[in-house]
Amino acid sequence: MEDRPDRGGPVSAGTRLGRSTVTVGPLGLGTAGIGNLYTAVDGATAAATVHAAWDAGIRYFDTAPHYGLGLAERRLGAAVAGRPRQEYVVSTKVGRRLVRDPAGAGRRDESFDVPADHRRVWDFSAHGVRRCLAASLDRLGLDRVDLVLIHDPEDHQETAIEQAYPALHDLRAEGVIGAIGVGSKRGDVLHRFVRETDVDAVMLAGRYTLLEQPTLDGLLPACLDRGVSVLNVGVFNSGLLAVESPHAGLPYDYGDAPGPMVDRARAIAEVCARYGTSLPAAALAFAGAHPAVASLVVGAQGAAQVERNARLAAAPPPPAPFWAELVERGLLRPDAPHPADRVRAP
Repeated sequence: MEDRPDRGGPVSAGTRLGRSTVTVGPLGLGTAGIGNLYTAVDGATAAATVHAAWDAGIRYFDTAPHYGLGLAERRLGAAVAGRPRQEYVVSTKVGRRLVRDPAGAGRRDESFDVPADHRRVWDFSAHGVRRCLAASLDRLGLDRVDLVLIHDPEDHQETAIEQAYPALHDLRAEGVIGAIGVGSKRGDVLHRFVRETDVDAVMLAGRYTLLEQPTLDGLLPACLDRGVSVLNVGVFNSGLLAVESPHAGLPYDYGDAPGPMVDRARAIAEVCARYGTSLPAAALAFAGAHPAVASLVVGAQGAAQVERNARLAAAPPPPAPFWAELVERGLLRPDAPHPADRVRAP
């Protein structure tokens, strides 16, 4: 890893991302929800979501052009306008460039409840990265972004490594952005970036949760070895771990939860109940306990969801016997760090 000039940045207390000067708190707000993921929320509700996060002490906000075809970026920018810029951290993403599509104005977008008046174009070229970031800055109303993540490069790895990453490397050196990351739900893709580039952070989606921990093999040890920070997202596995009593019909990995996953979540919830905790509280406590994890980024659609998540995240974690029972029953890998024996990485 090369030396980098210290160009300053947000001063909020927290964990530093890699070797950058950007720091994040233990809990961040994901903004797909205020971009109308699956269902629409009005502008007042979106603003209240961000304001509730601020009131709860959250100062890290993650967004992307993909979320509501730019709506989440516009709403986040409006909600933080007037806040002291040095007091909060914003991350956005590159790789999906938005192109106007007037013919789609009468249709609904595929995943977000917004008019499909733009279409997404995969573009990990150096020029595309700069164009994508410029558009994001305009929607956010900001002149800089603290962290830029290469978004879902699974099918475009060569271009992302050979063009997108060097472009962001240059922007980081110029002080236009503070840190570089890559986000994916595939641990092998993130592992490759950790090995072959000098990213500051990886955003891991749904692959290190109380339900499953495949990235204990490969990715997470590599992040510790290379000093790369992990931003853990999807820690409720799209919703299956977000309720106290999981049941069929809940989402898992952005689809319907398979029966074996529902059964596993129910078994964990039964242990939670015996120890006076809840499945969502245990899920949050576990997801942040690995020493490579710098922050949990949790989405919300409304102030009440933000307040609940912040309250659960601040609660004392379940005791050591709880985690021991999960291991004994085969519901948790024995090598998974948990809050009772957690040691933060330096």
